[in-house]
Amino acid sequence: MSDRMPPLTALRAFEAAARHMSFQKAAAELNVTPAALSFQIKSLEEHLGAPLFRRLNRAVELTQAGETLAPGCRDGFSALSAAWAATRRELDSSTLTVTAGPAFTAKWLAPRLYEFAQAHPEIELRFTASLRLMDFDRDQVDVAIRFGHGADEGLYSLPLAEEWVTPMMTPALAERYPTIESLRDAVLIVDQSIDFLDPATDWAAWFRAMGVDPAEPHGPRFSQGDHAVDAALAGVGVVLGRRALVIKDLMEGRLVAPYGKAVSAGAQFRFVCRKGAEDKPQIKVFREWMLAETAKGFETTAKMQMVPLVPA
Repeated sequence: MSDRMPPLTALRAFEAAARHMSFQKAAAELNVTPAALSFQIKSLEEHLGAPLFRRLNRAVELTQAGETLAPGCRDGFSALSAAWAATRRELDSSTLTVTAGPAFTAKWLAPRLYEFAQAHPEIELRFTASLRLMDFDRDQVDVAIRFGHGADEGLYSLPLAEEWVTPMMTPALAERYPTIESLRDAVLIVDQSIDFLDPATDWAAWFRAMGVDPAEPHGPRFSQGDHAVDAALAGVGVVLGRRALVIKDLMEGRLVAPYGKAVSAGAQFRFVCRKGAEDKPQIKVFREWMLAETAKGFETTAKMQMVPLVPA
């Protein structure tokens, strides 16, 4: 038995065979013949001085030595693969992978992407719409747009916009509900995607902040913010709209915020990436574009009066 490390090709053949428990499937994955893979494993066993597999009639199984070696090989090649992918991504300035929540992707990012693509045709954008908190290295993500109260320890984090909510509706519905008091009789759409916020930023909180007895919402409830906005756009009722999700509809007149008063959600959207990666060319240009687009929204809603929440 030699103390020298065996060839990586032999270890790779063993790792694939141990994972599939099949020489044929491992050979197909590695694009070699079963005979070539069997030769690599045989050379590894000779290097070790002990068998790694028991060859059965139509199957193989690991020996005790194989059971000991397999986890380390699996972890080692996984780490190598991740390091290689991370290095390639570090050197790649032509693609940008962004993750954001489904509602923010649908209502804020997607309607604006054409302009970014036109201005930066050299960058290939890839999006993952998910509420899962992704790992930049494991999930091969360059930028995350995160929402909430949380901190982003160990990462580059840039606040984009404080979120606030106010009743929003079609212009036709606004004529039917000219005052805050009259809104108590409206169909109130509930966006449950921000139920996690503390303090609560819901219809009851908004009415209390306005000094009006809360009305019990009797409209549809949606787990996704963009679905709640779509219902309001269809004239179903009035949504307690989040600025980030409705700003384009407000700018283009499909929705209106007739009362001019909002309450802070106490949370914000943040531009997040690995520390040190914020000045990579494609990340930097995307960050600057997002800041410019966010500023346009500020101009549209600059006259909105912020009213503090009132404890229940």
